[in-house]
Amino acid sequence: MSNRLKSEDSPYLQQHKDNPVDWYPWCDEAFERAKDENKAIFISIGYSSCHWCHVMEENVFTNKECADILNKHFICIKVDREERPDIDKHYQEVYMLLNRRAGGWPTSIFCTPQNKPFYAGTYIPPHTQDINSNAMGFVELSKLIADKISSHDMQLLQNADEIEGYIKHQEHPKEATVLSEDFVKNFMHQAKNNYETTYGGFSVAPKFPHASTLNTLLVIDKLYGDKAAKAMVINTLEQMKKGGMYDVVDGGFCRYSVDEKWLVPHFEKMLYDNALLCELYTNAYLTYKNEHFLRIAKEIADFWHNHMSEDALMYSASDADSEGEEGVYYTYGYEELSELDKESLEELSVSQNGNFEGKNIIRLDGTPPMNFEDIKSTLQTIRAKREYPFIDKKIQTSWSGMMIKALFLLGKVDVRYKQRAITALDTLLESMFVEGTLYHTTLIRKIPKIEAFLEDYAFLSQALIEAFDATANELYLISAQQFANTALEKFYDKGVWRFSRGDFETKAEISDNTYTSSVAIMVDVLLSLGTLLEDEKYTHFAFKTLEYNSYELGRRPILYPAMLRQTLRYVLGDRVVKSNIRNLEANSTALASLAYPFVLKKASDDDGFMICGSKSCFAHIKSIDEIDAIILKTF
Repeated sequence: MSNRLKSEDSPYLQQHKDNPVDWYPWCDEAFERAKDENKAIFISIGYSSCHWCHVMEENVFTNKECADILNKHFICIKVDREERPDIDKHYQEVYMLLNRRAGGWPTSIFCTPQNKPFYAGTYIPPHTQDINSNAMGFVELSKLIADKISSHDMQLLQNADEIEGYIKHQEHPKEATVLSEDFVKNFMHQAKNNYETTYGGFSVAPKFPHASTLNTLLVIDKLYGDKAAKAMVINTLEQMKKGGMYDVVDGGFCRYSVDEKWLVPHFEKMLYDNALLCELYTNAYLTYKNEHFLRIAKEIADFWHNHMSEDALMYSASDADSEGEEGVYYTYGYEELSELDKESLEELSVSQNGNFEGKNIIRLDGTPPMNFEDIKSTLQTIRAKREYPFIDKKIQTSWSGMMIKALFLLGKVDVRYKQRAITALDTLLESMFVEGTLYHTTLIRKIPKIEAFLEDYAFLSQALIEAFDATANELYLISAQQFANTALEKFYDKGVWRFSRGDFETKAEISDNTYTSSVAIMVDVLLSLGTLLEDEKYTHFAFKTLEYNSYELGRRPILYPAMLRQTLRYVLGDRVVKSNIRNLEANSTALASLAYPFVLKKASDDDGFMICGSKSCFAHIKSIDEIDAIILKTF
């Protein structure tokens, strides 16, 4: 018999609709019932493509013993973190407070009947004996909590009150510091300390791509010719694309690697990772002219277009698991590849023993074989006979905005992607901006319900500015301005940005965590609007945001790479290239490849190229080849 989740749109909640647990979606009814019946609240947060979320469902939420305890003693609430990032953000902060380390998914929160949290975990096995630590299993833990709540345990209730007080207390920076290029020195020192020299990346294992850190290193190399920054970028991008975390067969990146070589991933593919990495590999191609980087960027874009889109709208994610097991779709048995010759098998890193649980992840440690396209076709044919991993078909404004921006950038090299970006942007606006209200997420052909958060305004506005840059269509610029104005009204107050307002208010972070900080993206949008519209109020709001966070930016810039990029942009200033539309379009690749990283374009009547700063123009030239040298003299 289905529970209350059967009426929800979220694919993740739908996955749990047949659990024996009496789940509620996030709603007032659940919290009212908890108070009325004096029952503890159990909140479980996850997402549809999360491997360990599936493991917890299988071991705990479909376990009759666990379900009976939950149904008798708890009010249970399921949350899709992608649908409600505000709720997830709040409880990740609770987890950090209680455990002194970052959390993850699934997130397991226990609260008092008044919804005051007192315990936070991630995956919790069903029984204590299943755990190689001092932690308790789910059965033992939930029984203990139920007893303490029913007996009105004063220590537990007092702890919950104290935790609530800590959560509600808002710290403000004790001081500000002058925004400076010197922040780069600290960033480089911290990046070098974290950098893993053999296989790249900024940890040993597990390894996340850290696209924002790499983009900032690329900007530093472009500005200062920093050889260490360049080496970190190129080595990491070369290592990541070899195969494993990167799917060399279908294209697209998995979320992270569990080993140091980027070989063994958790196999889920997320739109945000692929959007940010598509942009990064395109930027790296434009900077270093490495054709392999361009190939990877195109393969990412093509994978999402061919496998993860419908009616020009982009799906959120695909699962790690299929046929009840992680990685089944992506790996190969040695016998399956018997038609390939020995040399090809070696080049694909295929062996009888395998490189992942007896199976083989395809990896190209050297140059791809000359006949790799034929081999790839064989590998795809084998995959086509398998069950494809579950696809979460939610459409998300923020993540779609990221990919649309990347497509516009890629379109400066190959015009096909520009047209694809235009179609995707126009369709997204038509679907998610309804009767003057911007929404966060929906399913295709469903009416959206959840209104937009700061990240939606930020990434959509950034995509609109990129659209204006690519097309010179001022309607895109006007729309970006309108969304930025609304974001300022809804989320901004004296240098501080809120992620969400209304019933569930949360502060927006300046750190780049799962993906780029929405605050940093808003600063980028405001600086662009200030330059393009020649309106200093937008630049002022950007400055106040940077100033408010300046002490932290100067002290630990490695945590805030996107904010550091915007600091450099503010300090050094934008440059604007003006020319007629024909010139701008014909030279789109060359203009995107300019050494100075903070260049905007504006259409004019000029036959040549006018080079301007934020308040005046200082050169008029005929040849695009002269632009780099002229800009170099201005900073």
